[in-house]
Amino acid sequence: MSRGQSVSGIEKSLGELGLTARGGRDVRVSGLVVDSREAGPGTLFAAMPGTRIHGAEFARAALAQGAVALLTDAEGAEIAAEAVAEHDTALIVAADPRQALAMTAALWFGAQPETMVAVTGTNGKTSVAAFTRMIWQELGVRAINLGTTGVEGDWHAPLRHTTPEPITLHRALAAAHEAGVECAAMEASSHGLEQRRLDGVTLTAAAFTNFSQDHLDYHDSFDAYFAAKAGLFARVLPEDGTAVINLEDARGVDMAAIAHARGQQLITVGREEGADICLMGQRFEAAGQTVRVRHDAVVRQVSLPLIGGFQAENVLLAAGLAMACGAEADEVFAVLPRLSTVRGRMQLAATRENGATVFVDYAHTPGAVETAITALRPHVMGRLVAVIGAGGDRDRTKRPLMGAAAAANADLVIVTDDNPRSEDPASIRAAVMEGAPDAIEVGDRAEAILRGVDALGPGDALLICGKGHETGQVVGDTTYPFDDAEQASVAVSALDGTGA
Repeated sequence: MSRGQSVSGIEKSLGELGLTARGGRDVRVSGLVVDSREAGPGTLFAAMPGTRIHGAEFARAALAQGAVALLTDAEGAEIAAEAVAEHDTALIVAADPRQALAMTAALWFGAQPETMVAVTGTNGKTSVAAFTRMIWQELGVRAINLGTTGVEGDWHAPLRHTTPEPITLHRALAAAHEAGVECAAMEASSHGLEQRRLDGVTLTAAAFTNFSQDHLDYHDSFDAYFAAKAGLFARVLPEDGTAVINLEDARGVDMAAIAHARGQQLITVGREEGADICLMGQRFEAAGQTVRVRHDAVVRQVSLPLIGGFQAENVLLAAGLAMACGAEADEVFAVLPRLSTVRGRMQLAATRENGATVFVDYAHTPGAVETAITALRPHVMGRLVAVIGAGGDRDRTKRPLMGAAAAANADLVIVTDDNPRSEDPASIRAAVMEGAPDAIEVGDRAEAILRGVDALGPGDALLICGKGHETGQVVGDTTYPFDDAEQASVAVSALDGTGA
């Protein structure tokens, strides 16, 4: 079955999908596709505008394979005019074709988990979504989280993007619903929001984590990047929804103002007295932390088996989402000590015989690198070593800033390759080292991790930044197997002689 289609034999009219073709024409549609190569008899081909080429350039191929309807914009209609006329195709022209596709996909698949929440922000989306799912599960609810790590929880599936295009997204939500999933927490990336991928999802609540530099290779400016994320509250979350906002971030006030202007209920998280969920204090231990939290005039002390001060904010945002969806506060706070580390997020990967620890984190922005290192510091008695790199074919301006963030906060920095993709790895490393001139440069990532582990004495810790949960390293057009946590374990075994 094509990735773009639903159950074999199902057909719906354009009217049932909320679409109106030029001339009022209606046809029966057997499936939805965004890739012309997946078009077949009876399908609707959604030809979206792209950054380099318009999807309508492939309309002729899709129609030749049997597509009976074309959804596009005015520009796409002009590009595909001749092919549409030749095949007598139903043409739907939308001012915002991406939003139209999102709504159409929602109607086509027709189901999603009863309770849906979304999380946006530069960092912390995966952790907040996963913690929200864990809270629901601890409360006896079948739940999932969707995003960078795929679909996890009571139903599993891989995903190629943090926020998938609407057809893939709604197919997954419908399948999860069919599998008995009641609640779902999803990550809302700036790309996904900008491209209207979530516009067909019915949300009960949404959360904002933080805002710092990333994706300026895609967005024109910081303002454009913020506006994309703000779309979650300005457009996607309905007016009767609840916005859970982290006021510890400088842009939290701005996001709260947008939600307030829409009439959404607000649950704020922060350290200031006025926050609805107030983080009053933290005590750090070797394997976690204890936090004091005030909510509805009740002060609670909660033990969290999580490394990093910022994780407390992530957990409280997740708690706010759960409560926004109807969970009782006492029950939510009671299960927080049973949360577990999210894969690739401040994950304890290995421990040396001398007690030194190795952690893996997905930090791949200047802000995330600084936050991760400074958050780990209170848990470490000795030196803190950081391994960092930067991805190729992505925002180049953040590379020296990442190096500077590491150099300013770690005792020893090793600069290595991340996913160089099509770029020269040495030039990427050089850019990172502009901000960390005293760093050690080791191009081979496995060797860099080995050298980082070898540098650890008793009480020291190594933080491997950048790839987190990823299990491959992209060099050119090839993805080679590579897992930071696995490499850390191998390095510790080799150096301590404990065996693989």
